[in-house]
Amino acid sequence: MAIQRYRKYQGRVFWPKSKAANAHLCMAVKAGGFVFLRGQTGFDFEGKFHGVGDATAQTEQACKCIKILLEEAGATMRDVCRITVYYTDRAWREPVWGVLAKHFRNVYPCATGLVVAGLALPEMMVEIDAIAYTGK
Repeated sequence: MAIQRYRKYQGRVFWPKSKAANAHLCMAVKAGGFVFLRGQTGFDFEGKFHGVGDATAQTEQACKCIKILLEEAGATMRDVCRITVYYTDRAWREPVWGVLAKHFRNVYPCATGLVVAGLALPEMMVEIDAIAYTGK
């Protein structure tokens, strides 16, 4: 089974002052028919953060990136079979899931929402992991 890696990057793109700066990572991995995505947040692909203080804007940005990454790996939103959503405040559950309902309409993925103490950066309010299966 061939493994393909999409949007390779070094950790310093997102964490310039961290030890993670030396990590060699990628945003998506396709292994057989599976597509695994890096957790998506308010960051765009150029490293700009969108939606400081706005969980719905961060969720919108994350969903935009999920769609693009899936397409680059030969998948679609309809191929998503699992999402895990992390948010740092229970109050953001409803608005975040409202955005997800729009982007995953008629997809029916297995989903888990977790309230966490924090994410990688203080401005991050939400992060979304996704796994898709294309069958190819």
